[in-house]
Amino acid sequence: MPDSIFSNPRLARVYDPLDPDRSDLDMDLRYIEEFKATTVLDVGCGTGTLISKLTALGIVTLGVDPAAASIDVAREKVDSDLAEFVVGTTIDVSADPSLHGHFDLVTMTANVAQVFLNDDDWMATLQASKSCLRPGGHLIFEARRPADRGWERWTKEQTHRLVELDGEGPVEEWIQVTKIDGELVSFESPTIFHRDGERIDSTSTLRFRDKDALEQSLSAAGFIDIEVRDLSYAPGRGWLILARG
Repeated sequence: MPDSIFSNPRLARVYDPLDPDRSDLDMDLRYIEEFKATTVLDVGCGTGTLISKLTALGIVTLGVDPAAASIDVAREKVDSDLAEFVVGTTIDVSADPSLHGHFDLVTMTANVAQVFLNDDDWMATLQASKSCLRPGGHLIFEARRPADRGWERWTKEQTHRLVELDGEGPVEEWIQVTKIDGELVSFESPTIFHRDGERIDSTSTLRFRDKDALEQSLSAAGFIDIEVRDLSYAPGRGWLILARG
């Protein structure tokens, strides 16, 4: 079940205004250009920000996300015949035989790759992604380095924001870690709409796999030419993983 921050309609509609700086996507655009991709599957596409950029470049895209509220926002945002959206998972996409070997590139931006908490779900996602790639196509995704211990910066004091939004007035939010269990980090992210006082709480858990585990899972799923690079927009804090199907 998707977290409330993505699946609650009111939260989905303020997701972009609360986080307008998506310069992190510039990195994905560079690699998509480098690989000369003309068809892209965006796994965990959210509100469609990357897809809006890709369609502007003439790239055919399919966005998939289990959060229907986010997909609703994406469909409103992206006005292009080059884009399609599916409420579901990569496994749902791979169940369509017409999409086997269809995409030049599969991408998972931001924290998407870390929402798969158990090994079976992660492996199924990797295998489904591979089945959707044409021979020689690429998978790219991000993962945060466990050694950076980024969750130690997820406190109310360091993340609190009060933002004035059109149509909503003041909106307050922050992030607070609630539990650490090995590689699993859980956190809450309340959002308070001061216009009417509504507070919506969202809880999330991410898995911080190490570099060896990521490489081994990709190999087990049949990927080759696996590269782990520093995350260009957050040096030392995360990796960009590239693999060929």
